[in-house]
Amino acid sequence: MDFINNHILTAILLFPVLAALTILFLPKDDNKLVRWSAFIASLVPFALSLLLWVKFDSTAVGFQFTEKYVWYAAINSSFFIGVDGLSLTMVLLTTLLTPLAILASFKIEDRVKAFMMLFLFLETGMLGVFLSLDLLIFFVFWEIGLVPMYFLINQWGSANRNYASLKFLIYTMAGSLGLLLAIQMLGVNFGTYDLQELFKLWPAASQLTNIPMGISIETVKTVAFWAFVIAFAIKVPVWPFHTWLPDAHTEAPTAGSMILAGVLLKLGAYGFLRLVLPLYPQESAKYAGVLAFLAVMAIVFGAFSAYGQKDFKRLVAYSSINHMGFVLLGIAAAAKSMGTLDANIALNGAILQMFNHGLSAAGMFFLVGVIYERTHTRNLDEMGGLFPLVPIYGGILIFTSMASLGLPGLNGFISEFLVVRGAFPVMTVYTSIAMLGLLFTGAYILKGIKNVLHGPLNERWVGHLTEINTREILVMVPLMALILVIGIWPSWILVVINNAVMALF
Repeated sequence: MDFINNHILTAILLFPVLAALTILFLPKDDNKLVRWSAFIASLVPFALSLLLWVKFDSTAVGFQFTEKYVWYAAINSSFFIGVDGLSLTMVLLTTLLTPLAILASFKIEDRVKAFMMLFLFLETGMLGVFLSLDLLIFFVFWEIGLVPMYFLINQWGSANRNYASLKFLIYTMAGSLGLLLAIQMLGVNFGTYDLQELFKLWPAASQLTNIPMGISIETVKTVAFWAFVIAFAIKVPVWPFHTWLPDAHTEAPTAGSMILAGVLLKLGAYGFLRLVLPLYPQESAKYAGVLAFLAVMAIVFGAFSAYGQKDFKRLVAYSSINHMGFVLLGIAAAAKSMGTLDANIALNGAILQMFNHGLSAAGMFFLVGVIYERTHTRNLDEMGGLFPLVPIYGGILIFTSMASLGLPGLNGFISEFLVVRGAFPVMTVYTSIAMLGLLFTGAYILKGIKNVLHGPLNERWVGHLTEINTREILVMVPLMALILVIGIWPSWILVVINNAVMALF
């Protein structure tokens, strides 16, 4: 019991690193041992996350299971971690998708040991962002997550992988520069990077000692606000900062795309919820219209762009921009009407949409990878009529696509409905325009299904196309189960999310 209360977060966070270092000493040529060791090791943080979920008190206010150790005493920065309902939801998503992505990558034959180690390092980087309660530690983990993803795309990606990986790195690091400067400004002026202290001190600050004379506190807050917003908007990504995403997704290996869409995009949205709204409530309300405009552009242009794609993987990549736009729309609505019932509903929807999109997007990218491994093409025009050849795969693809489409009874409907319900009274015009994107969501999803499964059978694949295998089905089963359970009975996760939202205000 003492371990659970005092050290479970450290165990969840650092176990993947320990596992990666252990894999380093396994025989280089025994790929089977390396794969299974990585997969079994990745199940440990997931099991601990389930235990954390069970022990978490959803009625309590504030952070739980906190751990604090001196890290950099000279600047008063600590290794400070903890969870609330928001971060717990994201930790569960991360620890669930990581073993599924590792299982999905069992077909990798090239430098298997390095691939698996990078995946485990990436898991620690992502978990560190969700668990950090020290602003400097948050930034350290924010940057740590970049490096493994860069190498996964660069070394195991498709033909244009060098361009895609470099673009991914440059975009994200460009946004991080302003974020780092703003974080340093807060640390210098308040003598702490403790988020709980900064939540109290920074929004109420009327003057700062370490800024040039003649510059008002309002100007400093506005500049810092936009430094945070741009860094997180690039990561989401929001139009017009989105252009790195389709390239990164298209070139990344299947498992990399699963984690990129399932978790890495959520880091940006999490930054908005964890840092922007609590630290900049006045600025968030003032510029909520701008955030809503960017969200609606992401929803509409993301849907239109997805519909125009002939590459199956790029279609799913643009769909991520479309779906993550709803997350930002919910955040913008909450910023505009902070503290109201509408704001609470919108934020509940935004956080649940983060979790739901992680499930459906990871599933869709995996299913694209499954068909690509068999056909060696992602061109929708070269497929067609495949349902009779692969009926089990076809059924799984339709189920997952319907979740992405927002079919009532599946998880995507619940979260998008909550966002629209919360945002409509607050931002009626923006929400109405967003419905155009929602309409085209159905259009591009149905286009993808039609071109792959229906229509005249392409005789090219007769006798060559094999059905989805047991390992691949096992990757999809947990995702499909959660998609269905949340669609029918969402209260088990919304109770945890809602209490975090209430505490946020």
